[in-house]
Amino acid sequence: MNKTLFKTTFFGALIALGTMASCTKNDGPGGENPNAGSGPDTEARQFITLTAAFPDPETNRAGDGGTLAHALTLAEASDASKELNIFANGVGYALRSQRTARVQGSVNGNFLYNIQYTGTNGGIFNKYRVAGTNKFEDTNEELNVASILSASPRWVKAAEGVGVGVKIEGASAPIDAAKAAAGTQTYDYVRGTVDVAIIDLNNPSVPNTTEFVFPFTDAEKAAGYTVGRVDVPVINGNKVYIGCNISKVDPSKGPQRSVSATGVVSWEWADDASNIKGTVTLVLDYPSLANPKLIWSTQSKSANHSYRTMTQYVGTDGNVYQATATSGSQILRINKSTSDYDNSYNFDLKTALNKSNNLAIRAWRYFGEGKGLVLFTETGVAGGYLALVDLNARTATQLSTEVSSDAGLSSTFGQFQNIGVDGDLAYVPLTPSGKDGNLYIINWKTNSITKGIRLKGQAGSFFIGAY
Repeated sequence: MNKTLFKTTFFGALIALGTMASCTKNDGPGGENPNAGSGPDTEARQFITLTAAFPDPETNRAGDGGTLAHALTLAEASDASKELNIFANGVGYALRSQRTARVQGSVNGNFLYNIQYTGTNGGIFNKYRVAGTNKFEDTNEELNVASILSASPRWVKAAEGVGVGVKIEGASAPIDAAKAAAGTQTYDYVRGTVDVAIIDLNNPSVPNTTEFVFPFTDAEKAAGYTVGRVDVPVINGNKVYIGCNISKVDPSKGPQRSVSATGVVSWEWADDASNIKGTVTLVLDYPSLANPKLIWSTQSKSANHSYRTMTQYVGTDGNVYQATATSGSQILRINKSTSDYDNSYNFDLKTALNKSNNLAIRAWRYFGEGKGLVLFTETGVAGGYLALVDLNARTATQLSTEVSSDAGLSSTFGQFQNIGVDGDLAYVPLTPSGKDGNLYIINWKTNSITKGIRLKGQAGSFFIGAY
């Protein structure tokens, strides 16, 4: 069965598109795809899948060459007497992607989802059924979303069974060199356009997409605000919340001629924290993707767009909890009723841990009942650290591991993607770059931490997720 899915057109602030996504599936007995129609994950959990990144073969850049996966039984995962060398020949399954895959997993870990990143097949979505060890069965429910999200898509599982991909491009401030030299150039910023696509993960397809100009107000445009990146969407009820990386130029200073050989003219940046009025989230209606608007936090000025890890979760109380990852130390709250920031709420990990140095949340996971786990780094202190947080009491408890003080763990945290969860237990693989480590298992209700299976390292490689 072949499907061609067209973009939905909105009017007003939205711009009509003529691009499309394609899905190819072969159904039925004796067809090319015996796994077609794999559906939602309703089976009991059988495995904990670990993922690891290895170097780019051309540049030798650590952790940037692709992703290996290996599925452990729950007993294997918790057995500290066992060892996994995912980098040994045939032990790890190479997920399709020219560079490090951005992997998502279903609720019980029985399916993995990935959109290939860069290269000839960049922008192609694949779904895998987890079958144990290095066996990951491609369901052949393939989508090509490159025409909407590019060959280097940013996307996450935004709700169970629903992925959301985002892209922004075209942000620039046009400069006329002659006017700049004469002092007559005025500030005129081209906002950049945002593309958003909903991906049905249970029955892989793209039911809706849209494109629109990033919705700064006229006053924000005149003040010099710009957006560099959008990422990590989460769905809560009838809204989609998308993290943003906001910067600012200073229009009052006029164009500044660079010293480059090309003589390129640009505006002077004014993007230190004091010049940004707050953390920003882009909000859309769901599932229509209509009515884009911005909400601003008065409690933080850090970006919330993350790098490879999810920063937003829907809490047990129905509100969205959003970390200012991957450089801030705060977790903010978006009210379920108003769809706006609750500016009376601010959880600051630095305050909760009574630290004098600045902290940066590099990854985190919400569990339930206001509890979560944060992976963070500390300015001036080598390594990477774990803390259990209580967002209701606004307290935190730092956990101890054998590898936390290793400087190589900060590299791992920089690309960390997912904390695995099974009931009361959280699974976190910790391997400093190029070194051995362990899978750590945390009971988030008792605050206990134990070592699981030993994880072998390899130069330029490290584990980046559990599912």
